[in-house]
Amino acid sequence: MNNRLRILRAQRGWSQADLAARLGVSRQSVNAIETGRYDPSLPLAFRIARLFGLAVEQVFDDANPAPPSARSGDSPTK
Repeated sequence: MNNRLRILRAQRGWSQADLAARLGVSRQSVNAIETGRYDPSLPLAFRIARLFGLAVEQVFDDANPAPPSARSGDSPTK
């Protein structure tokens, strides 16, 4: 799923570790979400949006989802 997480984080001058600490997740999780390798759970997506003072749809965009090979846990269907 596409998202604006990297942009929003950079606008605040936060490192991935800073954001991870604010969210209670690992830095690796933040990196995986930013790069589209992992889609956050719904509760985490809401925590992220709330942290930035935005609606979930202002942070995450599923209109142009990342290809299945780029998302964690997805396997291509035949």
